[in-house]
Amino acid sequence: MSTLVVRQAFFRLELNDALRSRWLVFTAAVYALVFTGFIWLGLRESSVLGFTGLSRVVLNMANAVALVVPLVALVASSSCVVRARQSGFFELMLSQPARRSDWLASNVASRFLVVVGPLALLFVGALVAGPFVDAGDRELTGVVARSLATTAALAWAFLGIGFWISAGARSPERATVLALLAWLASSALHDFALVGALLRYRLPPAIVFALAASNPAEAARVAILSGVDPDLSALGPVGFWLANTLGPRLTLAVGVGWPALLGTFAMWRAGRRLAASDLVG
Repeated sequence: MSTLVVRQAFFRLELNDALRSRWLVFTAAVYALVFTGFIWLGLRESSVLGFTGLSRVVLNMANAVALVVPLVALVASSSCVVRARQSGFFELMLSQPARRSDWLASNVASRFLVVVGPLALLFVGALVAGPFVDAGDRELTGVVARSLATTAALAWAFLGIGFWISAGARSPERATVLALLAWLASSALHDFALVGALLRYRLPPAIVFALAASNPAEAARVAILSGVDPDLSALGPVGFWLANTLGPRLTLAVGVGWPALLGTFAMWRAGRRLAASDLVG
């Protein structure tokens, strides 16, 4: 049996299992609700940094899901390995002509599709509806492309972290707690620690940006903001340094490249852990 056939079979199995999960329906409903709310706000007369219409909708949506996507990705991936170990799925898999890496690759692909797919549909839907809603909205294509790239890279990063946690956890409860701690560290604790350091020490803008961008969620937010405000005036001295040193394109590369690199490293560690661990028990 070829590797491609095995991976396709695993992919269909894991995708069907993910589609049967109740939390997926809830997540899609939350995405749709948030997007609908931003449509109502974005089509008003007011503007933010010169953006109105669906460009403003996509921009606000991307900033909102920068907080939601990490949690969704961690929930979708943190219990995959440990649940398969305890349910006896791995014991059944070991009796088949299949490798552990085939199952992991198919599981990662199905979870990535489940997490990013609804967002991609919403963004593409906004792009299709843009000419009918506001024919003069010329910024929509660039905003959609930037938002989709950053959110996809962010989802990949936290999927990798989730699978790494799941490969090392001994129980679903421990995996859930570790996933929540990872999300809290990225969404709140990192920012609090950075603000505390800035209040105590006078750090150069380059150091501040390096510390902030070490959090993939923060790097994604800065990348989205750089496409809206190339001068990054909202970030103060750090924004002035970014605008004159890196520029919008390099800032986008950091915001997409660093989460993608972090996710790839975490996936590699998860694969190594899975290959060396006992799959039964």
